[in-house]
Amino acid sequence: MKEVLVINSSISGDNGNSTKLSKAFIAKLGNDINLTEIDLNAAPLPHLIMTELAAWMTPVSERTAEQQQLASYSDQLIEQVQAADVIVLGVPMYNFGIPSQLKSLLDRLARAGVTFKYTENGPVGLLADKPVIILATRGGLYQGTPADSQTPFLTSFFNFIGLSQLHFVYAEGLNMGEEAADKALAAAKQQLSKLSEKVAA
Repeated sequence: MKEVLVINSSISGDNGNSTKLSKAFIAKLGNDINLTEIDLNAAPLPHLIMTELAAWMTPVSERTAEQQQLASYSDQLIEQVQAADVIVLGVPMYNFGIPSQLKSLLDRLARAGVTFKYTENGPVGLLADKPVIILATRGGLYQGTPADSQTPFLTSFFNFIGLSQLHFVYAEGLNMGEEAADKALAAAKQQLSKLSEKVAA
């Protein structure tokens, strides 16, 4: 049974197009999965602060109760990512970037000595590689243009922590009329159907 971690970051919740696509993908995987879902709209993470960073750097046995609570955000997330066989990310574009809620989560996934380390030859990712399905939904057309900041950022970030099996699925032009939106979502779902077969194999 595959462990699947889904992270949705649309502020529209279940009505968000990226969330709808993630649900469509999960449905394609069938029932032989163990699903863990993180909904950053229902339970947004606070922005990273220095006291939380300090808690990470404090040995577990020496953490205060407050530090244990602060470190639990990152510790639990990393455990979920490590346990997953497949990661699914719903990523709408807001003002040319990723949602701030998702950035707060990613900040807690990058942990020196835990998910990456620096060596004399540069940084090395420490996570076991696995497929990461990135559902990129946009109101306009950005793929392959300088305005698409999401793709290079997410590629660099996940490669940095050891995840290189990235599959970007784009649904663009969603605010450019009903016909354009329907066509884009249908194409994305078709691509997801193919990916589900590959992931489930």
